[in-house]
Amino acid sequence: HVQLVESGGGSVQAGGSLRLSCAVSGYSYRICMAWFRQAPGKEREEVATIDSNGRTTYADSVKGRFTISRDSAKNTQYLQMNSLNPEDTAMYYCAADIFYFRPKRIYDYWGQGTQVTVS
Repeated sequence: HVQLVESGGGSVQAGGSLRLSCAVSGYSYRICMAWFRQAPGKEREEVATIDSNGRTTYADSVKGRFTISRDSAKNTQYLQMNSLNPEDTAMYYCAADIFYFRPKRIYDYWGQGTQVTVS
């Protein structure tokens, strides 16, 4: 049973930084991971992804400011967020796709979310 638990959210002033963590349990082999966010009244947005080979992608809105990474030994992924601005305020979710061979990512497993507020 795959479980994802996020942590690291909070409140920060504009220009500040936060690091989100997502601990994965129940599976560890070649997981493709992603971070999404959703602000009130807005659609969910894919923020960053990292595939089973470590390749990363970023939304244009966060390129150069956010960095997704993983620690395979800890089965944990991270989202380092720098130069935060109020538009980054949202609930952030990590997600996992354990079927790395699929041509299109389908994130079947989701964390509970962690709130990020930038003022």
